[in-house]
Amino acid sequence: MGQRLTYLAKTYLLTVLLFVAAKVVFMLCNSSGHDVMPADVWAVIGHGLTLDLSTALYFLILPFLVCLASMWVRIPRWLLRIYYAIIALAFSLAFVSDTSLYQFWGFKLDASCLQYLSQPEGITQSVSAWYLLVRFLIGALVAWGIYRAYLWGKLPHPATSSRIRETVLFVCLMPVMVIGIRGGLTESTTNIGQVYYSQNQFLNHSAVNPVFSFLYSLSHQLGDLSEYEFFDEQECQRIVADVYTTESAGTDTLLTTQRPNIVIILLESCGEEFAGAMPRLQQLKKEGICFSNCYGNTWRTDRGTVCALSGYPSFPGISVMKMPEKSRTLPGIARTLQSLGYETGYVYGGDINFTNMRSYLISTGWEHLCGMDDFTASERNTAQWGVRDDITFQTVFRQIQSFKPGTMNLIGYSSLSSHEPWDVPLQRHADEVLNAFAYLDDCLADFIERLQQTPAWDNLLVILTADHGINYGKIDQSKPLEKNHIPMLWLGGAVREPRTIDAICNQSDLAATLLGQMGLTHDDFTFSRDVLSTSYSYPTAVHNYNNAQLLIDSTGHILYDFDARRFIINRSADAERMLLVNKAILQCTTHDLSRR
Repeated sequence: MGQRLTYLAKTYLLTVLLFVAAKVVFMLCNSSGHDVMPADVWAVIGHGLTLDLSTALYFLILPFLVCLASMWVRIPRWLLRIYYAIIALAFSLAFVSDTSLYQFWGFKLDASCLQYLSQPEGITQSVSAWYLLVRFLIGALVAWGIYRAYLWGKLPHPATSSRIRETVLFVCLMPVMVIGIRGGLTESTTNIGQVYYSQNQFLNHSAVNPVFSFLYSLSHQLGDLSEYEFFDEQECQRIVADVYTTESAGTDTLLTTQRPNIVIILLESCGEEFAGAMPRLQQLKKEGICFSNCYGNTWRTDRGTVCALSGYPSFPGISVMKMPEKSRTLPGIARTLQSLGYETGYVYGGDINFTNMRSYLISTGWEHLCGMDDFTASERNTAQWGVRDDITFQTVFRQIQSFKPGTMNLIGYSSLSSHEPWDVPLQRHADEVLNAFAYLDDCLADFIERLQQTPAWDNLLVILTADHGINYGKIDQSKPLEKNHIPMLWLGGAVREPRTIDAICNQSDLAATLLGQMGLTHDDFTFSRDVLSTSYSYPTAVHNYNNAQLLIDSTGHILYDFDARRFIINRSADAERMLLVNKAILQCTTHDLSRR
């Protein structure tokens, strides 16, 4: 029993050490042009270790099963030799490719490299034959070295007297391995974003395990988007020409200053369907700028966050946040304001590694992140998903209070208590869902009322919206307007006067509308519209889920199922024209995503 466990432990440790060594070599070979200090090597190793430990367990599965079987039968040595040869070759390819390609690509190894295998001339035309030969020889030596290292010992012979006890022990170890591969017992599973820790992207990339990066991206590919090819490119662009207009022209002035301090709050699941449970929010709408016809782009937090903060559309069946190779290319409100000198920070009471949230936030310009692990143990246990909203609202309040005179600041914040299992410290409604939103209403109103009593209020713009709506009671997918209607409200001393903006829009239009008010161009926010611009001539809103997409305009709304190729809902006087627009929107947005 001891021999088998020792064999597995040494094999596992060897794999982890290989991953660590690959990081060091990667940094040595690619550090030129990056701001790297010797201490950063240890920081990269430390932050990347959790991902290395989980990834190494994947490759221990077969040796583990072989050791288990060897208690009962003799296992031929060549079986593990073949396995070790395969993974030695795979690791060598990953390490050498990752280290070599980074100077050209600027991002970690992922499945996008596979597209070049069908067109090898793209490789040979980019680098010399000598360059390829040297990398081939290095790869061969690395593979041979890894293979020899794995052949450190032999499996013991089948047990005689203790095989049942050993088998039970190994079976008990299986859940431990599963938990380790998953990355723990929290809601988030092992992902690339968990190792991001710095505003220096080179250090974040150095911490990422290239083997995991490749396998993760391989399992999160876009798939076949040919089903969204409805028109030739010119015709598609003609149809959507009036939908996506990126310039701001003749924009109404809503603010007293173009450089306010800004707080963007994404209220979890806060659809307008819960207006009755949130009377204080309704009162606040009379005090600020209320966008009364705003609709959520999507139905999940990870997708809605991208829509709101990057002005980027959502997609049926695809979460861009979960695809770091795509999400790092997105524009971001934070990145744009950061370039002007804004200090940026984000607060979330849950696991900020969930769905690659950390990597997305850092990649799009959010500098100082505050997640569940930054709160005390008692605070982390106040709700199922993490830290309760009254505590995190207080955290945001303290951050606003700490703004230094003469500085420009942007804070993002995602609430979480208005989410299943609706565990909030309030008992106002018998219905647990309504009760949760009443609690959110109290937290929000208290936050605003306290801010109004501070000097910070005079130069502050607080933007409230939701990440998405939810099905509740009699509101379901058959009532898409009710389900996806969400608030968007601008408050603060920076607001010139209360207004109601009744133009149809999406949460993804927040970016262009805000930047337009700040006198900033937003050409890189291709799918975000300035709702207040005279160029916004065709007000629309879209929402998609699974393989269906909702389109809303002044003539009504349609919900079309692209699998069944039929209308689920048709409540428009001009449905066929709207269907053409709906298809063109999906085609041009998926084209953009596939090119990133």
